[in-house]
Amino acid sequence: MKIVSWNVNGIRAVYKKNFAEWFKREDADIVCLQEIKAEKDQFPSELVEMEGYNFYSSSALKKGYSGVAVWSKIKPLSVAEGIENKKFDDEGRILKLEFDKFVLFDIYFPNGGSSKERLNYKLEFYDYFIKYLKKYSEKFVIICGDYNTAHHEIDLARPKQNENVSGFMLIERKKLDELENAGFADSFRHFNSEPGNYTWWDYKTAARSRNVGWRIDYFYVSKNAVKYLKSADILGSVQGSDHCPISIVIF
Repeated sequence: MKIVSWNVNGIRAVYKKNFAEWFKREDADIVCLQEIKAEKDQFPSELVEMEGYNFYSSSALKKGYSGVAVWSKIKPLSVAEGIENKKFDDEGRILKLEFDKFVLFDIYFPNGGSSKERLNYKLEFYDYFIKYLKKYSEKFVIICGDYNTAHHEIDLARPKQNENVSGFMLIERKKLDELENAGFADSFRHFNSEPGNYTWWDYKTAARSRNVGWRIDYFYVSKNAVKYLKSADILGSVQGSDHCPISIVIF
């Protein structure tokens, strides 16, 4: 089973950059998007009606903000928007899909860079979600998306210069430690321990051409599912957003 995750930074914008062609060529079993910035009725009809897929999306109360979407060839047993907490669910950041074998979370974690209040919101989001995961301790769990945090120094090009920048602050990085301590593994690092592997590059400084990036997009899987991982990749050649897609093959 191939699962792909991508922060597209606006579905309507990426659609104009040959997204549908990429989607069909990729032929994944499940595709998860973050930061779609659109409600379902604003999606191009070609995408909503993609042949062979079941389509789901979640949007924020604030128009043109946040939002996630999932296409799945396998029909899930259930689909839920959010994690049963209005404070976080109103921003349309989560889709939870339960399948026969596993539970999949597609998440656009908050960015903490704009203010102290948003940093606190981000940390609270992590705390609540990690506790929420306890109810699935007996299941295989896959958590994909834009985590808005680079975990270790190897995960960004310039760690020293960014120690006090949201996205690499120690208080944020510790939340990924806590996720791992709760029984989850970073699928990419299960296979690859090399530097220079990033998933986001700053548009304003043309950082992608110089590979001055951050790895902030992840597939975390519950440790009982690690043995079923076949591969984990960063699809760095795919253009269209300031992020690139990532993928795993599992089961």
